[in-house]
Amino acid sequence: MARSVVLETTPRCEKCRCPPRWCICAGFQPVTSPLQVDVLIHKREYWRPTSTGRLINRVVAGSRGHLFWQEKPPTRETVVRPDRELWILHPRGEALPAGADPAAVQVLLLDGSWSEAGSMLEVVGQWGRRVCLPMTGPGRYWLRNAPGAGKYATVEALFGLFAALGLADAEAKLRLQFELHVYAGLRTRGAKALADEFLATSPLRAAMPELLAKLGERRPQR
Repeated sequence: MARSVVLETTPRCEKCRCPPRWCICAGFQPVTSPLQVDVLIHKREYWRPTSTGRLINRVVAGSRGHLFWQEKPPTRETVVRPDRELWILHPRGEALPAGADPAAVQVLLLDGSWSEAGSMLEVVGQWGRRVCLPMTGPGRYWLRNAPGAGKYATVEALFGLFAALGLADAEAKLRLQFELHVYAGLRTRGAKALADEFLATSPLRAAMPELLAKLGERRPQR
């Protein structure tokens, strides 16, 4: 049976939020890009170890996280950069503007469940331009969705945006950090078979074989 990953008594690495046995900090690679990235994280999402909003803030250099409380949401002045055009990624937005300069854009990602993202959009929806991405194919967020479900994590939307803007290096590095996050999360739950299935089609096998071998080592019983 898979183990819970949200028990407050479970010790976790302060950086990657994984239990020490599955700490993935050795695989950390910072992601840089000219795009200003901000994440609005719902208060419930913030404490979930599976949050990819917090993953973004950990690995994307210069990114900022803003905690959303319905009772006291952040103000526009504390989030929006006056020197950039704000894009709010949302499936109900307009098509990605052609020829955009990433250095002139700030993207705001909404991190939470669908209903939580809806609550946040009610507050921030008029702060900038709502933009959607033509994302297709199965998502890789196996920590919450069944394989092939076609639902996407917050971070998947971001590396999809990186790819659409021609930021190939940032997209590739962020994708690897996400894949490592999912793999470690599955192993933390004791879902070895599912983790092996996930790894079979993951770029991690070629990119980080030493780290995967280290994580796969048997540890003495205590």
